[in-house]
Amino acid sequence: MQKQFKEIEELRIKIDAIDRQLVRLLNQRATHANQIGEIKRRLGLPVYVPEREEQVIENVKKSNPGPLSGEAIGRIYERIIDESRRLEREEMERKLKKNEE
Repeated sequence: MQKQFKEIEELRIKIDAIDRQLVRLLNQRATHANQIGEIKRRLGLPVYVPEREEQVIENVKKSNPGPLSGEAIGRIYERIIDESRRLEREEMERKLKKNEE
């Protein structure tokens, strides 16, 4: 039984390392979303582009080797995209407000 507890702890350490990588990557993604928001603001483009969001979700589903289902990956990415859209919108609003001052 002690060996199994050690194995659990080793796996938890691996998961923690992956979580740190995910946080770093999600923040990089958010930085790029902010940059996209700025470019869209300058071009007068809308933040919400449903076709692009659908394309992103389909792309990640296609690249999913499992064990998560495509539906699970889709739900996760819907949340990520929602947050990216929020960041883009906030960046656009912040820049517009700054320009009005």
